[in-house]
Amino acid sequence: MGLLTNRVERSEISPGDHIYTWRAVFTYSHHGIFVGGSKVVHFTPDRNRDPNSGTPSDSYELVSSFPSSCSIFPDCGFRQPNSGVVLTCLDCFLGKGSLYSFEYGVTPSVFLAKVRGGTCTTATSDLPDAVIHRAMYLLQNGFGNYDVFQNNCEDFALYCKTGLLIIDKSGVGRSGQASSAIGAPLAAILSSPLKLLMPSPVGVATVTAGMYCMSRYATDIGVRTDVIKVRVEDLAMNLDWGDDGIEEVAEDNDASNQQIVRS
Repeated sequence: MGLLTNRVERSEISPGDHIYTWRAVFTYSHHGIFVGGSKVVHFTPDRNRDPNSGTPSDSYELVSSFPSSCSIFPDCGFRQPNSGVVLTCLDCFLGKGSLYSFEYGVTPSVFLAKVRGGTCTTATSDLPDAVIHRAMYLLQNGFGNYDVFQNNCEDFALYCKTGLLIIDKSGVGRSGQASSAIGAPLAAILSSPLKLLMPSPVGVATVTAGMYCMSRYATDIGVRTDVIKVRVEDLAMNLDWGDDGIEEVAEDNDASNQQIVRS
C-alpha cells in the first residue's frame, strides 16, 4: 500500500477487483472492474451520443483511447448501442499506463494520508461474485449518461463494488477524483481570509491542506449518510433513467456474460 497510490502486478489482481490506471501524466485516472480472463468492464462517455448533446466530460476520458479492434481478444471493445459501459482486455484498458488497485475498507487515518483522491475508500467491498454480477449486468444494460462529477468511471466501479447509491443527486457523486477536484479550490478559497490572521505561509498551507483532506473525507461513501444499498436490477428505477436507461435483462444474458468473460 503506497502513500499516493497502490501499484500492483497483474498476477496480484483477482476477478472482482477495482483497478485503475493513470492518464495524461497522473492528471486523472481511469477505473474499471476486472472480471477475469484478462477482461475489464469500465464506463466511458458514449461514443454514439450526439456531440451537440454531450457534456464537458466528453473530453475527460477519450473513448478513442481504446482501440476499435484488438488482435488478441475478438470481443475487446464490446458494448451495447448507446451505452458507455464497455468490455475490453486488460492491455487495452491500461494502454501504456501501469496497473493500480483501488483499496477498500481503509482506516480514516490512511484515507486522510492519501494525497490524491480516487485511490481508496473507507467503505467495504461486497463479495467478488456480487461485484462481477453488477458489472456484467451493467455491460448489458448501461449505466446512464456519463458525467464527470456525478457519474463517471470511478462512480461505476464504486457502485459495482459496494452497491451503494447516493440519494442526493444535486451534489458530487461517489468519485474521489471529483471530490478532490472540487475540494482543492474550495479549501483554497475558504482559507484565504486566514492570510490576514496568519503571517506564516506555512500555517496557511497547513490549514488549507487540512480543509482539503476533510472535504475529501466528508464525501467518501464510507462515511456519507445519504447513501443506500440498491440492487443492480433496481438501479434504473432509482436513477429515473426511464425508457432511455436500463431495461429488464433477459434470462439468457447470464449465459452470454459468462461466455464473454471466459473467451
